[in-house]
Amino acid sequence: MRILRGLFALIVLGATGFFVFGPGIADRMQNPVTVHDPWPVSPAAKAMHERLIIGDLHADALLWNRDLTKRWTRGQVDLPRLAEGNVAVQVFTTVTKSPSGLNYEENAADARDDVTLLYIGQLRPFRSWRDLTERALEQARQLERAERKAPEALKIVRSRADLAEVMRRRGEGEQVVGGILGVEGGHALMGEIGNLGRLYDAGFRLIGLTHFFDNALGASLHGEAGGDKGLTKFGRQVVQKMVEKQMIIDLAHASPTMAREVLGMVDVPVVVSHTGIRSHCDTVRNFPDDLMRDIAAKGGLIGIGYWADVTCDDTPAGIAGAIIAAIGVVGADHVALGSDFDGAVRTSFDTSELAALTQALIDRGLDEAVIAKVMGGNMIRFLQEALPEA
Repeated sequence: MRILRGLFALIVLGATGFFVFGPGIADRMQNPVTVHDPWPVSPAAKAMHERLIIGDLHADALLWNRDLTKRWTRGQVDLPRLAEGNVAVQVFTTVTKSPSGLNYEENAADARDDVTLLYIGQLRPFRSWRDLTERALEQARQLERAERKAPEALKIVRSRADLAEVMRRRGEGEQVVGGILGVEGGHALMGEIGNLGRLYDAGFRLIGLTHFFDNALGASLHGEAGGDKGLTKFGRQVVQKMVEKQMIIDLAHASPTMAREVLGMVDVPVVVSHTGIRSHCDTVRNFPDDLMRDIAAKGGLIGIGYWADVTCDDTPAGIAGAIIAAIGVVGADHVALGSDFDGAVRTSFDTSELAALTQALIDRGLDEAVIAKVMGGNMIRFLQEALPEA
């Protein structure tokens, strides 16, 4: 009996550690900010930064079971740090599945899913443990809870009217952040077109068609089907419905063939929410430059990420270099920010330190008009045209 009691105690201690400490440890390990001295920001750069309207096309903060209304010492995004960074609009993407052994070359759709373990450890609702649509909806509810708790700090943007309200409030001196819900990977639809309507009704306005593996919509840039495979019949159906509903199509992680097929079937601009430029940082994760130019030619936006795998240098100066390379490839009107904060990437600063990027862009010789476009002006203009009217 003494041995059994000891074993039971060990099991209880192990379970307690898993549920109480495990998710936080995973968050801290997966979303590190490299320890650094404060990035130098001149008074002139600080003043310019405060004049800018700043937007970010991609952050995965909702995957981690944090209260966004509080300032955390782990991770890279929360509402207090967004306010410190002067961010006006943040796309909050929802990750619903992530294959074990994740890499940029090839991932199997049936590999063990790390998000399942994370959801169990976070004690998310049972219905979301196996249902990917419910996982996305649960993360949407997390954002809604933050809005209810701190309406002065967050307004969920579902329409052009909502965006206009955020801009008006910020113009009147409020530090409210407009939050837009996105999905990272169409597998969140579970192969059912009806789930697109469920996500739309829950406030989702952007969907990345694939993530790190092939799904029912088609081929991933990192899946088993290969880069010469594109949309499935179901994928074409989803794309058409997204256009009808005025949902933004995100081609990040899509195979090049899928991206080109989407461009061939839609007459609306699309985004690549978080990426780098191939000729600047030669990695399979970045689309070839000619494809980026085709996306821009249809009015699209290229969101530059903040991590070394896509920029080859994750310092503010390095990211500024990637932005300048993007301007050289697609033009200043088609470049935006797409941090991938809290997306299981290491960065050299969090969102509260964004003024360091403004300083780096000034140091590279960009004038305020171009900096204003890249830091958020292009994104706001895009959203004003892409979102539903009301």
